[in-house]
Amino acid sequence: MGAERILIRRIASDEIDVFRRIRLEALRCEPASFASRLEDWEMLPEKEWRQRLNDPVFIAFSKGEPIGIMGLVRFRPHKMAHRAVLVRVYVRKSERGTGIAVDLLDMISDYARHLGILQMELTVNAENAAALRFYQRHGFIEFGRIPGGLVDGDREIDDVIMIRRLSE
Repeated sequence: MGAERILIRRIASDEIDVFRRIRLEALRCEPASFASRLEDWEMLPEKEWRQRLNDPVFIAFSKGEPIGIMGLVRFRPHKMAHRAVLVRVYVRKSERGTGIAVDLLDMISDYARHLGILQMELTVNAENAAALRFYQRHGFIEFGRIPGGLVDGDREIDDVIMIRRLSE
């Protein structure tokens, strides 16, 4: 039997249900990895879910089921439009280590280059060692830290700012 086929594609603005399913799964399964809280997203009206799809969202599917997500938010001011922020990065735990995150990152990077984006940026929880290693392996460099960028309960956790230049 051959390897399972994974499909990665940008979802359309009317695919709210698939977006909601993978986003809520990410927040439920990995709450420490995100600045957002599950409760905040669960309460969003459909109009706000749709609005969040104005920026590109790529989802990895296995057998029609969403198993990973990665989004891109481009800076709006003209002088900053060459920059974008990588957001909502998640791959289901059972699928990690299979290359899906790399495939998502490659696809979103190609899409960003096509738009003329020269630099991708992100912030990651300083305690998320696996994510830090992943981004470093794929060309992101630590540019700085925001001390206490996240408050989780009574703990302050630094946010690590990372940047990757997109070469042609």
